[in-house]
Amino acid sequence: MIDLFADLVLLTDSTIRTATPLVLAGLAGLCAERAGVVDIGLEGKMLAAAFAAASAAAVTGSAWVGLGAGLVTSLLFAVLHGYVSISQRGNQVVSGMAINILVAGLAPTLAGAWFHLGGQTPLLGDEARFAALDWPFADAVADVPVLGALYSEIISGHNAITYMTVAVVPLVAWMLYKTRFGLRLRAVGENPEAVDTAGISVTRLRYQAVMIGGLLCGLAGTVLSTGLGAGFIRDMSAGKGYLALAAMIFGRWKPVPTLLACLLFGFVDALQGRLQGESLPLIGEIPVQFTMMLPYVLTVLILAGFAGRMVAPKASGIPYEKDH
Repeated sequence: MIDLFADLVLLTDSTIRTATPLVLAGLAGLCAERAGVVDIGLEGKMLAAAFAAASAAAVTGSAWVGLGAGLVTSLLFAVLHGYVSISQRGNQVVSGMAINILVAGLAPTLAGAWFHLGGQTPLLGDEARFAALDWPFADAVADVPVLGALYSEIISGHNAITYMTVAVVPLVAWMLYKTRFGLRLRAVGENPEAVDTAGISVTRLRYQAVMIGGLLCGLAGTVLSTGLGAGFIRDMSAGKGYLALAAMIFGRWKPVPTLLACLLFGFVDALQGRLQGESLPLIGEIPVQFTMMLPYVLTVLILAGFAGRMVAPKASGIPYEKDH
């Protein structure tokens, strides 16, 4: 029983860490789609932010400079997506996929040209990473039954961006449902004509929503390379942007259900890490390839079983053209 509890604590701790970039990216997609802009480019913006953050941190030795670089880079790609999708009324899915493909090739190419390490950045030292933050008395109470493990392992010991994410979820929910801006943002995703008739700029609101998403993706990418990892490597986002989109759909474009869906994906991702190399009765050792595909199998099952019942914002993916 003690070993089971310890395993559950460690699995929960790992779930929180792995779910952090998913939650941030899921909320980024949610903000954009609530305003009527489909953002398939979450993956690309995360990867761009991860590269920019790791590069800046490697050069300056500061994790916070890396965070700034990650936010700015993701924001620039968000504005680019907004320009194509909103100003030019281009295909939003094609624009997002173009960003994903562009960054997937550009980031390792620049890394190879700048650092000459085969498409990755130098290994970051402790000062250039967001290290785990130990809460007061975490070590002292670690041996206290139950509560000590919960405090020292689950509450304490995460990086700054993970704790930021804990605050971001209620902040986004408050913004969407308790502010005038949130009401307008949700309205522009449902009925942009009515918003325009009220004298409110549909274009400005959609740009603002996409830019909020860009900042959240910047946080997600930064934590990948300077919090959870110690540098940038090729394709390090590993489909997390697409998992975040699936979580957003499964969460019905609402912040708290999206959070829960991201935690589910994070749990499966953490579980596959724990299962690697394990042996099961009558089965033997589980192939690594099988455990690694578990989060993506779950994504397919969820989308196949539930996506048809989900109702997206009515104007999602539809460019708005003002009648003259």
